Amino acid sequence: MTDTSPLLDIADLKVAFDTETGTVTPILGVNLKVHAGETVALVGESGSGKSVTSLAVMGLLPRPAGRVAEGRILFRRRSGDSVDLATLPREAMQQLRGGEIAMIFQEPMTSLNPVLSVGEQIAEAVRQHMKLDRRAAQKRAIEMLELVEIPAAASRALEYPHEMSGGMRQRVMIALAMSCNPSLLIADEPTTALDVTVQAQILALIDRLRHDTGMGVLFITHNLGVVAEVADRVTVMYAGQVVEAGPVRALFRGARHPYTRGLMDCLPARAHRGADGRRVVKAIPGTVASALAIHDGCRFGPRCEHAADACRAAPPGLEFAEPEHLTRCIRWRSL
Repeated sequence: MTDTSPLLDIADLKVAFDTETGTVTPILGVNLKVHAGETVALVGESGSGKSVTSLAVMGLLPRPAGRVAEGRILFRRRSGDSVDLATLPREAMQQLRGGEIAMIFQEPMTSLNPVLSVGEQIAEAVRQHMKLDRRAAQKRAIEMLELVEIPAAASRALEYPHEMSGGMRQRVMIALAMSCNPSLLIADEPTTALDVTVQAQILALIDRLRHDTGMGVLFITHNLGVVAEVADRVTVMYAGQVVEAGPVRALFRGARHPYTRGLMDCLPARAHRGADGRRVVKAIPGTVASALAIHDGCRFGPRCEHAADACRAAPPGLEFAEPEHLTRCIRWRSL
């Protein structure tokens, strides 16, 4: 019988950081699921908590300041057993990280080792997790570079990160992440620094690998245009909370939260003509609320043009606007 349980099941996640002025909670009550073979997009502006959530999953929160204070991060292993990544011992987490769970970071130049060739870096991961000898690991490294469509892979494997373009380095990061056949791939804004042509190639590559391997993908981005291309489901975060979640078509057809609508209005396709005839993109006023200055009520309230007194009175909870479509807004029916 096929196991239909989620590959990744984040439940009521709360992340805390100890600072000189006290404890802050940039992540508060996040719920998120990723099934095998699907791509879930985690969306929000910088400072919304997307990357901190991914670091919690990977066990890479800076210690001792950062920690998972509450909640579960359940991961279904290849064996079928589920483990809670939030409480997993460091040694066990190191065996999963890079093997069954892999991550593509936003900037490969700061993630790749500058003093090792790219082939050596991939081979090192393969030797660690797949227990291959040096020659077999080197062969695997070249195969992975070919898989991500790097030409002349055998010679490029001898190059160092600084000898490659940004697009090639990102392909190397994908090859490194895929080298041990992970069940779950976390991609943290992997196309931010790339031009649109290379971005399209990288998105197509990740999607092809997902279909070929059946892995689940958690795709972190602030770009809803990218979401429309790659995602099956979307989770929108704001100031450390999930404010809307549902199938990608449902959100694009009828977003229920003002923040999600604001993000969509930032898309160039929705630009309007200004008084001078130039196309103007509508921006969301203000900035994301700091974890040091969270107020009562809706966290998006200070930036929301639809906010009412009731929005400031108490924090809203998530509720179903329709089956599988959740929103954290008490006024969604009238909006």
